[in-house]
Amino acid sequence: MGRIFLEHVGGTRLFLCVNCETVLTNRDELVSTRFTGATGRAFLFNKVVNLKYSEVQDRVMLTGRHRVRDVSCKNCGHKLGWIYEFATEENQRYKEGRVILERALVTEAEGIEEYPRDENSAASAGGAGGLLNNMDD
Repeated sequence: MGRIFLEHVGGTRLFLCVNCETVLTNRDELVSTRFTGATGRAFLFNKVVNLKYSEVQDRVMLTGRHRVRDVSCKNCGHKLGWIYEFATEENQRYKEGRVILERALVTEAEGIEEYPRDENSAASAGGAGGLLNNMDD
């Protein structure tokens, strides 16, 4: 089977697979909470990681005909929602390339505050990426 390589998007509020708690996305990527999926409420996101994609399918939805792929967790295979590949209606094109995660199929968790690395502090800590040289000459 091989190794599964997972990404971590970071952020202070994370969305995880409800089945295995693999990180999928964060609150900063959330576009809308006003969608409905097969299990009820659903959220639209710009970027979601750690997904597997099905083949493209044509679906007629409340907002028109779309070409979509179902998405599932890359780690455990649990179905999570779908990604919009193409919308036939001009006013629905904003969805293209974005991912729907069904609320019942994900859970939320606290992340951690992240700060950009300051290159100057790394250099002043001994250079070479902030590593100190403790070798005796």
